[in-house]
Amino acid sequence: MTPRRPRLRRPLTLSERALLATTGMLALILVLLVVTPVTVSAPIRIGELAVLLAAFFALLALNAVYVRRALAPLQRLARRLRRLDLADPEPLEIEPADRTPELAALTDAFNEMLDRLRAERRSRSRAALLAQERERRRIAHALHDEAGQTLTAVALEIEREAAAAPEGPKRARLEGLARELHGTLEEIRRISRELRPEALDDLGLVNAVIALSARIERQGSIEVERRVGELPPLPEAVELVVYRVAQEALTNVLRHSGARRCRVELGAADGRLRLRVADDGGGMPAELPGGTLGVEGMRERALLIGGRLGLGPGLGGRGTAVTLEIPLEGA
Repeated sequence: MTPRRPRLRRPLTLSERALLATTGMLALILVLLVVTPVTVSAPIRIGELAVLLAAFFALLALNAVYVRRALAPLQRLARRLRRLDLADPEPLEIEPADRTPELAALTDAFNEMLDRLRAERRSRSRAALLAQERERRRIAHALHDEAGQTLTAVALEIEREAAAAPEGPKRARLEGLARELHGTLEEIRRISRELRPEALDDLGLVNAVIALSARIERQGSIEVERRVGELPPLPEAVELVVYRVAQEALTNVLRHSGARRCRVELGAADGRLRLRVADDGGGMPAELPGGTLGVEGMRERALLIGGRLGLGPGLGGRGTAVTLEIPLEGA
Protein backbone atom coordinates (compact mmCIF):
# COMPACT_ATOMS: atom_id res chain seq x y z
CA MET A 1 0.00 0.00 0.00
CA THR A 2 1.42 3.35 -1.06
CA PRO A 3 1.84 5.66 1.92
CA ARG A 4 -0.01 8.91 1.76
CA ARG A 5 2.00 12.01 1.14
CA PRO A 6 1.67 14.61 3.85
CA ARG A 7 -0.45 17.52 2.69
CA LEU A 8 1.53 20.72 2.40
CA ARG A 9 0.08 23.55 4.42
CA ARG A 10 -0.69 26.52 2.23
CA PRO A 11 0.74 29.73 3.70
CA LEU A 12 -1.87 32.28 4.70
CA THR A 13 -2.09 35.47 2.71
CA LEU A 14 -1.73 38.84 4.43
CA SER A 15 -5.43 39.55 3.95
CA GLU A 16 -6.30 36.17 5.46
CA ARG A 17 -4.06 36.88 8.44
CA ALA A 18 -5.68 40.27 9.00
CA LEU A 19 -9.17 38.77 8.57
CA LEU A 20 -8.30 35.99 11.02
CA ALA A 21 -7.18 38.54 13.60
CA THR A 22 -10.38 40.58 13.17
CA THR A 23 -12.55 37.46 13.31
CA GLY A 24 -10.83 36.40 16.51
CA MET A 25 -11.61 39.76 18.07
CA LEU A 26 -15.26 39.56 17.06
CA ALA A 27 -15.50 36.04 18.47
CA LEU A 28 -13.96 37.21 21.74
CA ILE A 29 -16.48 40.06 21.97
CA LEU A 30 -19.32 37.61 21.33
CA VAL A 31 -18.10 35.26 24.03
CA LEU A 32 -17.76 38.11 26.52
CA LEU A 33 -21.29 39.29 25.78
CA VAL A 34 -22.67 35.78 26.27
CA VAL A 35 -20.84 34.71 29.43
CA THR A 36 -20.57 38.02 31.31
CA PRO A 37 -23.50 39.76 33.04
CA VAL A 38 -22.96 43.06 31.22
CA THR A 39 -25.95 45.38 31.13
CA VAL A 40 -26.38 48.84 29.73
CA SER A 41 -29.03 51.09 31.17
CA ALA A 42 -30.80 53.99 29.48
CA PRO A 43 -29.63 56.52 30.39
CA ILE A 44 -26.22 54.88 30.88
CA ARG A 45 -24.68 54.88 34.32
CA ILE A 46 -21.16 56.05 35.12
CA GLY A 47 -20.02 52.59 36.20
CA GLU A 48 -21.37 50.99 33.03
CA LEU A 49 -19.70 53.65 30.90
CA ALA A 50 -16.39 53.04 32.65
CA VAL A 51 -16.69 49.28 32.03
CA LEU A 52 -17.49 49.80 28.34
CA LEU A 53 -14.60 52.24 27.85
CA ALA A 54 -12.18 49.90 29.59
CA ALA A 55 -13.35 46.98 27.44
CA PHE A 56 -13.13 49.13 24.30
CA PHE A 57 -9.53 50.18 24.90
CA ALA A 58 -8.52 46.68 25.94
CA LEU A 59 -10.00 45.17 22.80
CA LEU A 60 -8.47 47.95 20.70
CA ALA A 61 -5.01 47.21 22.11
CA LEU A 62 -5.49 43.49 21.60
CA ASN A 63 -6.64 44.04 18.02
CA ALA A 64 -3.61 46.25 17.37
CA VAL A 65 -1.32 43.47 18.59
CA TYR A 66 -3.04 40.90 16.38
CA VAL A 67 -2.97 43.09 13.27
CA ARG A 68 0.66 44.03 13.90
CA ARG A 69 1.59 40.35 14.11
CA ALA A 70 -0.39 39.66 10.93
CA LEU A 71 1.49 42.39 9.02
CA ALA A 72 4.88 41.74 10.63
CA PRO A 73 6.25 39.88 7.55
CA LEU A 74 5.64 42.97 5.43
CA GLN A 75 7.45 45.18 7.95
CA ARG A 76 10.42 42.79 8.12
CA LEU A 77 10.59 42.74 4.32
CA ALA A 78 10.61 46.55 4.26
CA ARG A 79 13.55 46.63 6.70
CA ARG A 80 15.48 44.17 4.53
CA LEU A 81 14.79 46.26 1.44
CA ARG A 82 16.26 49.33 3.16
CA ARG A 83 19.48 47.42 3.88
CA LEU A 84 19.73 45.92 0.40
CA ASP A 85 22.89 46.80 -1.50
CA LEU A 86 22.64 47.01 -5.28
CA ALA A 87 26.26 45.88 -5.49
CA ASP A 88 25.41 42.60 -3.75
CA PRO A 89 24.80 39.96 -6.45
CA GLU A 90 22.66 37.79 -4.16
CA PRO A 91 18.87 37.96 -4.74
CA LEU A 92 16.44 39.00 -2.04
CA GLU A 93 15.13 36.00 -0.09
CA ILE A 94 12.12 35.67 2.21
CA GLU A 95 12.34 33.83 5.50
CA PRO A 96 10.23 30.63 5.47
CA ALA A 97 8.06 31.88 8.33
CA ASP A 98 7.25 35.08 6.42
CA ARG A 99 6.52 33.51 3.04
CA THR A 100 3.06 34.53 1.92
CA PRO A 101 1.70 34.61 -1.64
CA GLU A 102 1.72 38.43 -1.73
CA LEU A 103 5.28 38.71 -0.43
CA ALA A 104 6.47 35.91 -2.72
CA ALA A 105 5.04 37.70 -5.77
CA LEU A 106 6.47 41.04 -4.59
CA THR A 107 9.91 39.51 -3.99
CA ASP A 108 9.98 37.80 -7.37
CA ALA A 109 9.08 41.06 -9.11
CA PHE A 110 11.67 42.93 -7.05
CA ASN A 111 14.40 40.40 -7.90
CA GLU A 112 13.55 40.67 -11.60
CA MET A 113 13.85 44.45 -11.32
CA LEU A 114 17.19 44.07 -9.51
CA ASP A 115 18.48 41.77 -12.25
CA ARG A 116 17.54 44.33 -14.91
CA LEU A 117 19.14 47.18 -12.94
CA ARG A 118 22.34 45.21 -12.34
CA ALA A 119 22.55 44.12 -15.97
CA GLU A 120 22.08 47.70 -17.15
CA ARG A 121 24.59 48.96 -14.62
CA ARG A 122 27.16 46.36 -15.70
CA SER A 123 26.59 47.16 -19.37
CA ARG A 124 27.05 50.90 -18.89
CA SER A 125 30.01 50.49 -16.55
CA ARG A 126 31.66 48.01 -18.93
CA ALA A 127 31.31 50.49 -21.78
CA ALA A 128 32.76 53.22 -19.56
CA LEU A 129 35.64 50.93 -18.56
CA LEU A 130 36.53 50.14 -22.17
CA ALA A 131 36.28 53.81 -23.12
CA GLN A 132 38.54 54.71 -20.20
CA GLU A 133 41.09 52.11 -21.23
CA ARG A 134 41.06 53.35 -24.81
CA GLU A 135 41.73 56.86 -23.53
CA ARG A 136 44.52 55.51 -21.32
CA ARG A 137 46.04 53.81 -24.35
CA ARG A 138 45.89 57.02 -26.39
CA ILE A 139 47.54 59.06 -23.62
CA ALA A 140 50.19 56.37 -23.04
CA HIS A 141 51.08 56.32 -26.73
CA ALA A 142 51.21 60.12 -26.81
CA LEU A 143 53.55 60.20 -23.83
CA HIS A 144 55.78 57.45 -25.18
CA ASP A 145 55.88 58.39 -28.85
CA GLU A 146 55.68 62.17 -28.76
CA ALA A 147 56.90 63.50 -25.43
CA GLY A 148 59.37 60.64 -24.98
CA GLN A 149 60.97 61.06 -28.39
CA THR A 150 61.17 64.83 -28.05
CA LEU A 151 62.85 64.63 -24.64
CA THR A 152 65.21 61.91 -25.89
CA ALA A 153 66.32 64.17 -28.75
CA VAL A 154 66.84 67.07 -26.35
CA ALA A 155 68.84 64.87 -23.96
CA LEU A 156 71.08 63.63 -26.78
CA GLU A 157 71.69 67.19 -27.96
CA ILE A 158 72.60 68.29 -24.44
CA GLU A 159 74.97 65.32 -24.09
CA ARG A 160 76.70 66.28 -27.36
CA GLU A 161 77.04 69.86 -26.16
CA ALA A 162 78.43 68.63 -22.85
CA ALA A 163 80.96 66.39 -24.61
CA ALA A 164 82.11 69.28 -26.81
CA ALA A 165 82.34 71.78 -23.94
CA PRO A 166 85.63 72.21 -22.05
CA GLU A 167 85.97 71.03 -18.49
CA GLY A 168 84.29 73.49 -16.14
CA PRO A 169 80.98 74.63 -14.62
CA LYS A 170 79.21 74.77 -18.00
CA ARG A 171 80.00 71.15 -18.82
CA ALA A 172 78.96 70.01 -15.36
CA ARG A 173 75.70 71.91 -15.68
CA LEU A 174 74.97 70.36 -19.09
CA GLU A 175 75.71 66.86 -17.80
CA GLY A 176 73.40 67.49 -14.85
CA LEU A 177 70.62 68.60 -17.22
CA ALA A 178 71.12 65.46 -19.29
CA ARG A 179 70.81 63.26 -16.19
CA GLU A 180 67.62 65.04 -15.12
CA LEU A 181 66.14 64.56 -18.58
CA HIS A 182 66.95 60.85 -18.53
CA GLY A 183 65.29 60.61 -15.12
CA THR A 184 62.23 62.40 -16.52
CA LEU A 185 62.17 59.96 -19.44
CA GLU A 186 62.18 57.00 -17.07
CA GLU A 187 59.29 58.54 -15.15
CA ILE A 188 57.35 59.08 -18.39
CA ARG A 189 57.94 55.44 -19.37
CA ARG A 190 56.72 54.30 -15.93
CA ILE A 191 53.57 56.41 -16.19
CA SER A 192 53.00 55.12 -19.71
CA ARG A 193 53.28 51.49 -18.54
CA GLU A 194 50.84 52.11 -15.72
CA LEU A 195 48.36 53.84 -18.01
CA ARG A 196 48.35 50.99 -20.50
CA PRO A 197 50.62 47.97 -20.03
CA GLU A 198 52.17 46.95 -23.33
CA ALA A 199 52.50 43.35 -22.13
CA LEU A 200 48.71 43.08 -21.83
CA ASP A 201 48.30 44.05 -25.48
CA ASP A 202 51.26 42.11 -26.84
CA LEU A 203 51.68 39.04 -24.62
CA GLY A 204 48.36 38.51 -22.84
CA LEU A 205 47.12 38.56 -19.27
CA VAL A 206 49.41 35.91 -17.79
CA ASN A 207 52.65 37.53 -18.97
CA ALA A 208 51.34 40.98 -18.06
CA VAL A 209 50.73 39.87 -14.46
CA ILE A 210 54.18 38.25 -14.34
CA ALA A 211 55.81 41.45 -15.64
CA LEU A 212 53.80 43.54 -13.16
CA SER A 213 54.85 41.42 -10.18
CA ALA A 214 58.47 41.47 -11.33
CA ARG A 215 58.40 45.26 -11.55
CA ILE A 216 56.91 45.53 -8.05
CA GLU A 217 59.65 43.20 -6.80
CA ARG A 218 62.33 45.43 -8.32
CA GLN A 219 60.82 48.65 -6.96
CA GLY A 220 60.60 47.50 -3.35
CA SER A 221 62.41 45.08 -1.08
CA ILE A 222 59.62 42.51 -1.44
CA GLU A 223 59.95 38.88 -2.47
CA VAL A 224 57.10 38.16 -4.88
CA GLU A 225 56.17 34.51 -5.38
CA ARG A 226 54.19 33.82 -8.55
CA ARG A 227 51.83 30.88 -9.02
CA VAL A 228 50.34 31.46 -12.44
CA GLY A 229 48.59 28.82 -14.50
CA GLU A 230 47.20 28.66 -18.01
CA LEU A 231 44.00 30.56 -18.70
CA PRO A 232 41.30 30.04 -21.32
CA PRO A 233 40.66 32.79 -23.87
CA LEU A 234 39.07 35.76 -22.07
CA PRO A 235 37.22 38.86 -23.27
CA GLU A 236 39.09 42.15 -23.23
CA ALA A 237 36.97 43.53 -20.37
CA VAL A 238 37.80 40.53 -18.15
CA GLU A 239 41.53 40.80 -18.83
CA LEU A 240 41.46 44.52 -18.05
CA VAL A 241 39.64 44.01 -14.76
CA VAL A 242 41.94 41.19 -13.61
CA TYR A 243 45.04 43.19 -14.48
CA ARG A 244 43.80 46.40 -12.83
CA VAL A 245 42.84 44.55 -9.64
CA ALA A 246 46.27 42.88 -9.54
CA GLN A 247 47.94 46.24 -10.17
CA GLU A 248 45.97 47.98 -7.40
CA ALA A 249 46.55 45.15 -4.93
CA LEU A 250 50.30 44.97 -5.60
CA THR A 251 50.61 48.75 -5.39
CA ASN A 252 48.94 48.63 -1.98
CA VAL A 253 51.39 45.93 -0.89
CA LEU A 254 54.33 48.07 -2.02
CA ARG A 255 53.15 51.36 -0.51
CA HIS A 256 51.17 50.52 2.60
CA SER A 257 51.70 46.97 3.88
CA GLY A 258 55.32 46.94 5.03
CA ALA A 259 55.46 43.34 3.81
CA ARG A 260 58.55 41.30 2.99
CA ARG A 261 56.81 38.54 1.08
CA CYS A 262 53.93 38.54 -1.35
CA ARG A 263 52.26 35.77 -3.31
CA VAL A 264 50.37 36.24 -6.58
CA GLU A 265 48.12 33.38 -7.66
CA LEU A 266 46.24 33.36 -10.96
CA GLY A 267 44.49 30.40 -12.49
CA ALA A 268 41.24 28.80 -13.58
CA ALA A 269 39.54 25.83 -11.91
CA ASP A 270 36.02 24.53 -11.38
CA GLY A 271 34.60 26.96 -13.91
CA ARG A 272 35.99 30.03 -12.15
CA LEU A 273 38.94 32.34 -12.72
CA ARG A 274 40.69 33.23 -9.49
CA LEU A 275 43.23 35.93 -8.68
CA ARG A 276 44.72 36.16 -5.18
CA VAL A 277 47.31 38.66 -3.96
CA ALA A 278 48.43 37.95 -0.37
CA ASP A 279 51.18 39.52 1.73
CA ASP A 280 52.66 39.09 5.21
CA GLY A 281 52.60 42.78 6.16
CA GLY A 282 50.84 44.69 8.87
CA GLY A 283 47.36 44.41 7.39
CA MET A 284 45.18 47.05 5.87
CA PRO A 285 45.09 50.38 7.74
CA ALA A 286 41.69 51.65 8.81
CA GLU A 287 42.02 55.00 7.05
CA LEU A 288 44.38 56.67 4.64
CA PRO A 289 44.55 60.29 3.53
CA GLY A 290 44.05 59.24 -0.07
CA GLY A 291 41.00 57.05 0.50
CA THR A 292 40.33 53.38 1.17
CA LEU A 293 43.21 51.78 -0.77
CA GLY A 294 41.08 51.54 -3.91
CA VAL A 295 39.01 48.69 -2.46
CA GLU A 296 35.74 50.17 -3.68
CA GLY A 297 37.24 50.69 -7.12
CA MET A 298 38.41 47.07 -7.25
CA ARG A 299 35.02 45.83 -6.06
CA GLU A 300 33.24 47.98 -8.63
CA ARG A 301 35.44 46.62 -11.40
CA ALA A 302 34.75 43.06 -10.26
CA LEU A 303 31.01 43.64 -10.41
CA LEU A 304 31.27 44.86 -14.01
CA ILE A 305 32.09 41.33 -15.17
CA GLY A 306 29.97 39.41 -12.67
CA GLY A 307 32.87 38.72 -10.31
CA ARG A 308 33.27 39.04 -6.58
CA LEU A 309 36.09 40.66 -4.60
CA GLY A 310 36.96 39.49 -1.09
CA LEU A 311 39.40 40.61 1.59
CA GLY A 312 40.93 38.31 4.19
CA PRO A 313 44.07 37.46 6.14
CA GLY A 314 47.27 37.09 4.17
CA LEU A 315 50.28 34.78 4.39
CA GLY A 316 50.53 32.91 7.66
CA GLY A 317 47.45 34.69 9.02
CA ARG A 318 49.18 38.06 8.71
CA GLY A 319 48.77 40.92 6.30
CA THR A 320 45.99 41.11 3.75
CA ALA A 321 44.76 38.91 0.91
CA VAL A 322 42.76 40.33 -1.99
CA THR A 323 40.82 37.62 -3.84
CA LEU A 324 38.98 38.09 -7.12
CA GLU A 325 36.74 35.30 -8.43
CA ILE A 326 35.01 35.42 -11.80
CA PRO A 327 32.68 32.73 -13.20
CA LEU A 328 34.05 31.77 -16.60
CA GLU A 329 30.60 30.93 -17.94
CA GLY A 330 29.35 34.45 -17.17
CA ALA A 331 32.51 35.99 -18.56
